[in-house]
Amino acid sequence: MGGNALNDLNPYLHGLYAPVKEEASADNLPVIGEIPRELHGACFRNGPNPAAAPKGMHHWFDGDGMIHGLWFENGKARYRNRYVRTQDFELNGGSPLAGIFEPAREAAGRKVNYRDTANTDVIVHNGKLLALWYISGQPVAVDIGTLETIGVENFGGKLPRNISAHSKTDPETGELVFFDYALYEPKMWTGTVSRDGALTQFQEIDLPGPRLPHDMGMTENYVILHDLPVIFSEQAIRNRMWHIHVADQPTRFGVVPRKGGDVKWFEFPTSYIYHVINAWEEGDDVVMAACKMVPNGFKPDPKYGPYAAMADVLALRAQPFLWRMNMKTGEGREEQIDDALSEFPVVNNDYAGRKTRYSYHVVFDNCIEQRFSGLLKYDLVTGKSERHDFPSGVYGSEPAFAARPGASEEDDGWLVTFTADMDGNSEAHVIDARNFSAPPVAKVKLPQRVPAGFHGIWAKGA
Repeated sequence: MGGNALNDLNPYLHGLYAPVKEEASADNLPVIGEIPRELHGACFRNGPNPAAAPKGMHHWFDGDGMIHGLWFENGKARYRNRYVRTQDFELNGGSPLAGIFEPAREAAGRKVNYRDTANTDVIVHNGKLLALWYISGQPVAVDIGTLETIGVENFGGKLPRNISAHSKTDPETGELVFFDYALYEPKMWTGTVSRDGALTQFQEIDLPGPRLPHDMGMTENYVILHDLPVIFSEQAIRNRMWHIHVADQPTRFGVVPRKGGDVKWFEFPTSYIYHVINAWEEGDDVVMAACKMVPNGFKPDPKYGPYAAMADVLALRAQPFLWRMNMKTGEGREEQIDDALSEFPVVNNDYAGRKTRYSYHVVFDNCIEQRFSGLLKYDLVTGKSERHDFPSGVYGSEPAFAARPGASEEDDGWLVTFTADMDGNSEAHVIDARNFSAPPVAKVKLPQRVPAGFHGIWAKGA
């Protein structure tokens, strides 16, 4: 991607990660195999896609948000992709805020410190998509049928601050349960928005110092907040720079009643967690399953020049764990599910906040860049897993689970994942979750490449 010589050294501007310019629409897409006629709904995936060549140092996370959508009905599929037109996107490169390689800035009326791209996550709430950002920004409402941006969602002007990516929607109540954090303040917030968009609860949580959580847990009655030991250095806080280190302090999870109330903190050995699998309640225990980071084993590669450290940090490697927190005794226990490496976990979202047996993870190719060469289906009870490999030279993305209509079993449905190869071709693979290692039941040919990106969701058809 042109613009400056630094761009040539940035692995996340080339190959699988190179942005696409066109906002395309295509109906009745060609299919290899057969799309199940019961598969009715849409798979959406968000990710960074710079609209203009970066002028300076560019982090992968700085790219403008773009949502790719694939709608299924009556054995056919249609595709569309659109930029998320955030306030910063509409300023066409003139945002007063910086990317994370630069010092944080203030902007009038903005409760964010860096360029807000809404590029990380996409969730379904109140009949709309909400595009969310990992540094906690303004949620952006997007039309679920067209992907056209509706605008900033502030819930009738009642949203006090921001919403972070990985906030959750409750499948039973329809509520949005969210968290928010401030990069350079020792605080975190949590709140709830009703099914029809009314803010019903909001609570501030004091912390020992500024924190950098990435996800949260949600159960039927609780929110689980993360106080993790990967934090800004003192120099970074003073100069408002993005410089992190691992502190000598325990991992803490704060369990907060969803309706508001005192936080109960549980301490565990030092670790960092990017992504939660699911959380639920068992008697007096609040249980959270998540992927716990381990050293990636790579050394910074000098061929990336000033981007070597970024590439090293992005080489995610993690293992699945359970944490049990007893709300009566205050006891906490950590249990390892498996020692295989996987990340970007998803579950059948009909069971979000309730006990799940199965989760679906991406498997990383053995290289420093984020390439997903396969998927794992975990049995969280036995720790056993089953693998689905993509063809050689084909790389997938975080899948979305589409439950079969009327299903009574948790894993009765399909996984849908966008794929890309090094020649610039993309497909969507539909995988039978109960015949997981078998080839996809359908491969949908897409009209353009879908760049490697972040998180997605399945939305049931009306």
